Amino acid sequence: MNTIDQRIVSCLVANARSSYAEIGKVVGLSAPAVKRRVDRLLETGVLRGFTAVVDPEALGWGTEAFVEVHCQGNVTPGRIRARLEPLTEVVAAYTVSGAADAIVHLRAADIHHLETALERLRGLEIIDRTVSTVVLSRLLERPPTPS
Repeated sequence: MNTIDQRIVSCLVANARSSYAEIGKVVGLSAPAVKRRVDRLLETGVLRGFTAVVDPEALGWGTEAFVEVHCQGNVTPGRIRARLEPLTEVVAAYTVSGAADAIVHLRAADIHHLETALERLRGLEIIDRTVSTVVLSRLLERPPTPS
């Protein structure tokens, strides 16, 4: 990925609806040249797709928490993922270093819904214990930018 590709990615991160012509004006290429580069960035996995950024709170999912998951015994990441996938409140999950086996990001409609989701999470047979942190406010959130 060269500097022109990085600038194209930056344009798309700022506004994924930008036309190839608009991006071309910014990076100094024709629209067809930008399209070829975007296609290559998609093929190589640098770009994984284009999507709408939705405010979860506007959709009624304004309560969120991060949960340390401590598993019983040695549980593979694949097995953790398989148990978490059916829980619709799980919006992301990560394996981590440290005492926890994973960190789970939950979203819910309200605190009661969050409590119910936590109970279902704790009820999974692979889970020994959890440590939950409820989010009070979002201080910063930004998309990744090319280096």
